[in-house]
Amino acid sequence: MEKGAMKEEGYGVLLYYKYTAEIPDLQNLFDFYSTNCASLSLLGRVRLSHQGVNVTVGGKISALENHIAAVSSNALFQGVDFKLASCLEPSNDQVAKECGFTSLSIRVVKELVTLCSHPFLKSPIIMDAGKHLFADEFHSVLHNAGKLKESTSGFDEGLVLLDARNLYETRIGKFSSLDVPTLDPEIRQYSDLPVWIDSNSERLRGKSILMYCTGGIRCEMASAYIKAKGPGFENVFQLYGGIQRYMEQFPDGGYFKGKNFVFDHRVSVGSSDKSILGSCLLCGALFDDYTSRCRCSHCRMLVLICDGCQNTRSSYVCELCQKNSKFCISVSSPNDHTDKILQPSSDELFIDNGIAEETSHSTLSEGEHVAATLSSRKLRILCLHGFRQNASSFKGRTASLAKKLKNLAELIYVDAPHGLQFIYQPHASEPGHPPQSHCSPKFAWLISEDHDTNLSTEWTMAKTPFPTLQHQQQTEGYEKSIKYLKSIFRNNGPFDGILGFSQGAAMAALIASEFEKLKGDINLRFVILASGFPTVDMAENSIMCPSLHIFGSKDGKDRQINCESSRKLASYFQSSSSVIVEHDLGHIIPTKSPYIDEIRKFLKHFL
Repeated sequence: MEKGAMKEEGYGVLLYYKYTAEIPDLQNLFDFYSTNCASLSLLGRVRLSHQGVNVTVGGKISALENHIAAVSSNALFQGVDFKLASCLEPSNDQVAKECGFTSLSIRVVKELVTLCSHPFLKSPIIMDAGKHLFADEFHSVLHNAGKLKESTSGFDEGLVLLDARNLYETRIGKFSSLDVPTLDPEIRQYSDLPVWIDSNSERLRGKSILMYCTGGIRCEMASAYIKAKGPGFENVFQLYGGIQRYMEQFPDGGYFKGKNFVFDHRVSVGSSDKSILGSCLLCGALFDDYTSRCRCSHCRMLVLICDGCQNTRSSYVCELCQKNSKFCISVSSPNDHTDKILQPSSDELFIDNGIAEETSHSTLSEGEHVAATLSSRKLRILCLHGFRQNASSFKGRTASLAKKLKNLAELIYVDAPHGLQFIYQPHASEPGHPPQSHCSPKFAWLISEDHDTNLSTEWTMAKTPFPTLQHQQQTEGYEKSIKYLKSIFRNNGPFDGILGFSQGAAMAALIASEFEKLKGDINLRFVILASGFPTVDMAENSIMCPSLHIFGSKDGKDRQINCESSRKLASYFQSSSSVIVEHDLGHIIPTKSPYIDEIRKFLKHFL
């Protein structure tokens, strides 16, 4: 508990969670919390799932103690760590409202904490979580770091601290030891942690990982996720009771420096060591007070802005948005749904859609901030065109799709990296005469360097007959194509997913097949494969990336791609995380019901 004795009528905050094998009757548990919390005048958040409960409530100390007694009488909650802290009653209405301490919210949820942002992928098995270390054990490991011997302690010499919290929390406090490095993923939200873990798995492999978070619940799922990676990731430990329990046992802060960010009206809790770890985003002065609730104008993450800078600025851009250039946005109105075309210019890329050049948030009007916020809530989907097409023509062909998805997604189009010659096979009736029409440059994915050429629009007669479907067997240009897409993601990302059409779908499928390997360079949440076909053989159910497959049925009139080829490609993806939409409208992406409804339904899972 915090410093100072609790008085009978004092105010306090109670935090606890419990994972269990299965809660048989959620409705009964819901009714219990509704009745009990209401009768004791408790306010805050209660989250229930078949996995267990996660509770943060505030009220009179006596009421909270009565609540603990009532919960403890239920066998489901045996062994729960009830973290009860005395504090002042909420005095700042804005903070209390944001933290959910002006009402009682009881909800049934699918997961107590959402680690994985892929809605179709299974969460790790919570019973495989890392070993709990009590506060004194955790402290002892850090104190003896460098002296530990595997034969006597169970720890190897490769100790590493891993903070499982968000950036706005780690700004103001974290564990620090001279002998043990602290890894701060600097994530915006908890569901971003798996991507960081995947991208940094080699920094964790073979290490003894000491994880920590505010109260412990986030480490349960995250440690299980790490251990699920297999050999080299067995030694995962977590601080039991989180930072809160550690600071109760070590009032001077111990190895924890700064303040512990909490999700209630207290905002943060410090130790007897009054040193400040955080700093103002704008002027750099030492500062760690989130009471003003200043937020990034783009992503809405909390930012630290000192009192002096708050008087001079009213809009801010967080470190992550600055790092990823997310403050460079369109300054169009919220109703302008212009889609982007990314075009290659030597080795660089530029956006060619009439949008203003990079603009700092500090120069945007209030209405433009609204447009930025609306845009940030949409999915960003990179669109890969088919063989012998280009970004412009694909954008035209999918204009109806873009319009019908405008509230869900922004479609970004890119030319493939391989330029194609304009070659023709003469007809017997007109030998030697090229087509009369003038064409814009055409591109392709995956083709060999023998066919990769300059962007001349002059027609050339083929020296020998060529098969019209030759592109369906080509993969020689994979390395060039993948290198090119890595640069797209690096310079113009992030993207939530890829939409590939025909050969573009074949390219997207190859990326999905290396879903884990490419993380860090190409981070994806899903792929949409329209009229796709396989270019290589793979094992069924081997691709874990969530996917939507759209193709013509047996009588679907798609004269370009055989439906069996698209069906075979779909079979490579795990059935539990894939959706198949068959239609009878030919070689297109259908935009009428019920097909468009299925596309929207799939995308909404990722919002």
